[in-house]
Amino acid sequence: MSGKLAINKEVFTPNDEKMLAAVQVKRRTKKKIPFLATGGQGDYTTFICLSVTNKKPPQLSLTKVKQFPGSTAFTKRSQWTIDQLRQINGIDSNKDCAEFDMTFDNAFDQWTAGSAGEKCTFIQILHHSCQRYTPSGQPEFVNCQAKLMG
Repeated sequence: MSGKLAINKEVFTPNDEKMLAAVQVKRRTKKKIPFLATGGQGDYTTFICLSVTNKKPPQLSLTKVKQFPGSTAFTKRSQWTIDQLRQINGIDSNKDCAEFDMTFDNAFDQWTAGSAGEKCTFIQILHHSCQRYTPSGQPEFVNCQAKLMG
């Protein structure tokens, strides 16, 4: 089973959600570690996942999911509703680049996807899902290729 199928089965299906897209990412900048942090800077795999609830009205969420070394299980770490997402910054709309930023009400993350194509697919699905499920309160999409915004 691929990683994305396993994430959907382990993390989202039990919560009556469906994963729409996932992108494997690495942090572009070091996150400040608070004093007496509970965990270290491990060598784990991180995914940013877009999901929708199966109940009415459907709710979109972005979830950070990690897989730790030596484990086959995926762990949900953080989750934001699409209403908390303020901006997606594709960094450079003129060239293929795997980097993107996400600005939330209470957080700002800088990511690098596995490839420019993976980032573009994720942003495209995110944009179309926002249009479908949250037509009134969409986040701002900046520096994203026009072809992705359809």
